[in-house]
Amino acid sequence: MHDGVPFLFVRCPVYVGNGAARMRNMLAYCFAVLRRDTLSKLLSPDVIVGSSVHPFAALAAAVLAARYQVPFVFEVRDLWPQTLIDMGRLKAKGFVARGMHLLERWLYHRASRIIVLLPHANEYIEPLGVPPEKIVWIPNGVDLSVFPRPPIASEEGSFTLMYLGAHGQANSLETLLKAMSLVRQHRLPRAVKLRMVGDGASKPELMRLATELGISDVVSFEDAVAKREIPRVAAEADAFVICLRDLPKLYRYGISMNKLFDYLAGARPILIASAASNNPVVEAGAGLTVRPDDPEALAAGIVELVNTPSEVRCRMSVAGRNYVEAHHGFDRLGACLAEVLNGVVEERHGRS
Repeated sequence: MHDGVPFLFVRCPVYVGNGAARMRNMLAYCFAVLRRDTLSKLLSPDVIVGSSVHPFAALAAAVLAARYQVPFVFEVRDLWPQTLIDMGRLKAKGFVARGMHLLERWLYHRASRIIVLLPHANEYIEPLGVPPEKIVWIPNGVDLSVFPRPPIASEEGSFTLMYLGAHGQANSLETLLKAMSLVRQHRLPRAVKLRMVGDGASKPELMRLATELGISDVVSFEDAVAKREIPRVAAEADAFVICLRDLPKLYRYGISMNKLFDYLAGARPILIASAASNNPVVEAGAGLTVRPDDPEALAAGIVELVNTPSEVRCRMSVAGRNYVEAHHGFDRLGACLAEVLNGVVEERHGRS
């Protein structure tokens, strides 16, 4: 039980990476949820939401919705399989990709509503024959009730640049380390130190790269922290950094990364390396933007941020916090989701 809400955990085989073990995990979850005895202790639902954290989870939700004869709401977190195709992990015309395309089309047409996290995902979904009124944009956000406004960053000591999040291939963190090696060539009013907080498959390789570049004295690799600890750790930063890869096909539908909204809530300037079709940092006036996958551009952005007057950085910090409070608080986003769920249930009752 969590805040009076029952959660049912389903045992599945563990996996590491994106190979066959992950596929077994996905399929095991799907089949486990569909077993009639699995959900026997839960009350019958009024609506079922299936999230595409992987497509077979959404498939299970759609099948269960048909079994219970209730509306199915499809939450599209990633555009499977297009994301994998754009990242070069799947061949566009391969057997797996074709099968997943068939599954996603079926899910889109089966859903009463489609909730998308990416602001321009409708440009991908509507050409598949989906009515635009079925698509609702509800982005990621942050629980502001556990993320108080931090104190103003100190101007004493070194300038702490912080990365909070996964250490994976999608994050272009080797570009960040190369940029830090270039920053050392500049004479700055404060020494720059980078804190890398998080875990992931690329972390050992990144630690080796930091050693090879001779920047281990200014870069620290720290363990991931629990979600509840993020506000405390984020308050220790002078600025945040986020790096995307230069994948225009992947990011043409936009971005909605959890850590980006944590950064905005953390009320510190943000340096983002991105060419995505949307940019919350620019929309909020919360920092600087540079080209992705470009160590020289990222280094120049770091230098510019350190040389920016403290009152300007403070305005960026406040602007970011104001923006996330106005648009991405869980209270606001939760109300939007509740409106969608109430709407599909009322529609179903009106037809029955």
